[in-house]
Parts: sequence; structure tokens; C-alpha cells
Amino acid sequence: MRHTMIATTALLVLATAAIATATPVWAAEGKLVLYTSQPNTDAQQTIDAFKAKYPKVEVSFVRDGTPRVMAKLRAEFEAGAPQADVLLIADSVTMEGLKKEGRLLAHESADLSAYPGGIHDPQKMWFATKLITTGIVYNTKASLKPTSWADLGKPEVKNLLAMPSPLTSGAALIHTMTLTGNLAGGWGYYEALKSNGALAAGGNGDILRQVATGEKLYGMIVDFMPIREKAKGAPVEFVFPSEGVSAVSEPVAILKTTKNPEAAKAFVDFLISKDGQEIALKQGYVAAHPQVALPAGYPARDTIKLMPFDAAKALADETTARKRFSDIFE
Repeated sequence: MRHTMIATTALLVLATAAIATATPVWAAEGKLVLYTSQPNTDAQQTIDAFKAKYPKVEVSFVRDGTPRVMAKLRAEFEAGAPQADVLLIADSVTMEGLKKEGRLLAHESADLSAYPGGIHDPQKMWFATKLITTGIVYNTKASLKPTSWADLGKPEVKNLLAMPSPLTSGAALIHTMTLTGNLAGGWGYYEALKSNGALAAGGNGDILRQVATGEKLYGMIVDFMPIREKAKGAPVEFVFPSEGVSAVSEPVAILKTTKNPEAAKAFVDFLISKDGQEIALKQGYVAAHPQVALPAGYPARDTIKLMPFDAAKALADETTARKRFSDIFE
């Protein structure tokens, strides 16, 4: 009899534990505040898809460029009243800064089994949601059809290359630090570009305009812009250089001060799930999930070589990199 009671008790304990472990993520409910740098349409699509699976979570969002989102959040930190539960912003270096300050909440149970190493934060403080790469755009009337970063230093490109400045663009800073950390010439590569008449100013949209109109024939630019414009008939081609490309990952993270950690974790789980990653594909981006197809106009995923990037090291080296670039180009 005693053995039976012990066995029954053990079964109850196991059943209770199983129920606790298997608490359905769709049970998340309540309010959730998202701060994001996604375009308004993308942000609303993301939220609508999430709410289709989690109808009891009421999501509101604040949208702006990453610098302004962070300025608002910093002001709220200073006031002791951060409003956001979840951040979905452009770059991992900013997330590393928040992680270093102890602002982020680890999501230990996040399922990353489908992803290769090096995509997400090893401590599960932030998670990549896309891979927006930077490669080369050229006007189709250009005589030289570049296939590598080294081609941009050739005489045919002299005074015809434009690129975003890392002094004003976080994505451009990540790109610059990735190239200088992976190309054999390091900062010498950018010194050679400067000697070849390269212009560093503006953002990606301005680079696309210059190359599409023929004002410049070559540019460094994020992938989706010229690929979309080519599909509309613009005289541009985009190249994934043979040495590899840099990427920003539009990471998502939960703030440690969140008022609704269960809903915040459900939001992160959705974004990194295959279903959630399909949203990135529908929006025309390269999803971080390796099993999600690429948008039309892109080559096969296994032909795109991503250069390694250490966000923590980039955070430590950021000031030095900005000064080095400024010394070369200004």
C-alpha cells in the first residue's frame, strides 16, 4: 500500500512538472509594448501575425529609427520608467551595449536548434531576425562588372564609388568593421578606396539614387534595395562579393524591466520560429532561419558567404573605428 502511495505521489509530481513545462505559449496574455525601427508596414505585419497566434496579447508599438528609439529609451531609463517590453532594432552592437549595462533579460528556453552558431547572442540576450547584407551595386552601363571587394580599388572605379558613412549609419559602421576585420588589407583597404576617389556620405537610399541615375557607377549598399529596384526596371545589378558580405541582423530582445515577461518571450519565440521567419520572407528580406527560402532575385542561400562579426568586440572597438574612418575620409 505504502509503495502504491509513493508511486502515485511520484506520478503526480511528474505530471505537475510536465504540465508546468508544457504550459502553452499561446496562454500568454496582457499588454506588450514594442519599440522598433522596422518600417511601419513591416511592424504592423509582424504584430498582426503574432496576434493571430496569441490573440490575448494586446500589442502597441513605437516606431522610429534606431538612434531615436534609443534616445527615447535612454530618457525613460533616466526617469526610472522604461515603457518598452521588447526591442526590435537594427543592429546587434546596440543590443550588446544594453546587454553590457544589464538592461536585457535572458530568454533561456528560446529554441535555437535550427540555427547555426554565431547568429544569436550566446547568452540568449538578443536574437537575430533577419540577415540584411551589404554588397556591391553597379550601374549596368559600367565597363567593369565587379565580383569582389578588391575590384573597387581598380582604375575603372576611380571617382565612381559611393558608400554610406559609418559616422552616421549603424549598418555602415558594422559593414566597415566587418570588412576591416576580415579583408587582408584591414584599414588599408579603405585607405586604398580613398586614394581611388571613393565618396563616403549619406545613407543607403542616397547610394542607390546615385548609382541608378549614373551619377556614380558603383556603390556599397544593403542587398534588398537594388534587388527590388532592378525588379522594377532600374539599371542596377547587385553583387555578393566573392570574399563574403557583412550583415546586420535586426535583433529582438526583452528588456529586464518588462512588465509582461511571458508575453515578451512568446513574441521572441514567434519571431525566431519558422512561421515567424516566413514573415521576413514575405516582406522581401533574407530570414535568419536557414530553412526559410530567399526572396525572388536572390541567389541560393548556400552561395552567400557571411563574414564573421563579433558584436561584443565591435562595441569595444566602436569609438576607435569611427575615429580611424574619420581620419581617412574627412
